Amino acid sequence: LPMKGHFPMHCSANIGKKGDTALFFGLSGTGKTTLSADPDRALIGDDEHGWDDKGIFNFEGGCYAKTINLSEKTESDIYRAISTDALLENVVLREDGTPDYFDVSKTQNGRVSYPIFHIPNYHKPQMAGHPDNIIFLSCDAFGVMPPVARLSPEQAMYHFMSGYTAKVAGTERGVKEPSATFSTCFGAAFMTLHPTRYAELLKQKMETHGTHVFLVNSGWSGGPYGEGERMSIKSTRACIDAILNGGIHDAEFRKDPIFGWEIPTSLPGVEGCVLDPRSTWKDPAAYDEMERKLATMYIENFKKYEGKGDVDYTEFGPKLED
Repeated sequence: LPMKGHFPMHCSANIGKKGDTALFFGLSGTGKTTLSADPDRALIGDDEHGWDDKGIFNFEGGCYAKTINLSEKTESDIYRAISTDALLENVVLREDGTPDYFDVSKTQNGRVSYPIFHIPNYHKPQMAGHPDNIIFLSCDAFGVMPPVARLSPEQAMYHFMSGYTAKVAGTERGVKEPSATFSTCFGAAFMTLHPTRYAELLKQKMETHGTHVFLVNSGWSGGPYGEGERMSIKSTRACIDAILNGGIHDAEFRKDPIFGWEIPTSLPGVEGCVLDPRSTWKDPAAYDEMERKLATMYIENFKKYEGKGDVDYTEFGPKLED
């Protein structure tokens, strides 16, 4: 596909009632499946898509979701999709044969596969127009990232090529403590060409179609994993809603001095303090130290892309003063 100018993507996609489409990039545990299954929008696909001259299209006809702590209240579409022809993995069954999604005695990596038509409002054509918004999902276990940030096109390329998230318990077998992971294009295992080729394709299509890019953190606030608390699905959805309904463009923004991304100072449904990660930590100096630590990890990871491709995006990443 890339050789024909078509962009293959490891992402989910949905479409609004006005025909506006959105892409969600993110590694395991970031909320890609959960957040794209929106009761107010139609699901185009869960995991693999292409973007050509006509728009986006789905590669597959099913969904693959995490089941840990799954409930109808928090993730209604996924919960209700588990019926005949769905396949559960690593899920404990009660004596009466019903699944217990809160029992993680065997593993936290419970999963379910189900046909896309189990989602009531799935988009039957499995195709749609060019995306209005792209969302990069990260589960930041270091408690540094804001819940949402606006990226410039060049910053978007940097973060696309970085593909950051943190592995935490429940995302992969054997992971018990959080650690940073960088998977280029948010799906290195699926990409056969050099990452710069995919980044250049993405940049071309974004510029042609005026697509906006945002980073959304579904990870921790108030401290790192083990000290802070994970962002609530309600807060994360409020950030997503503001992106998709365009309300975020009316917000005032401040620029992070190290990462350079733009953070809204207020959003409906999101506590103001959460939008300022530093203010949620008991010890602001500890936050500063952790932010520098995460920035250093980004910088070290990106060294392998310096001088590669048509544009060197190194300068659009975090900056640390000596």
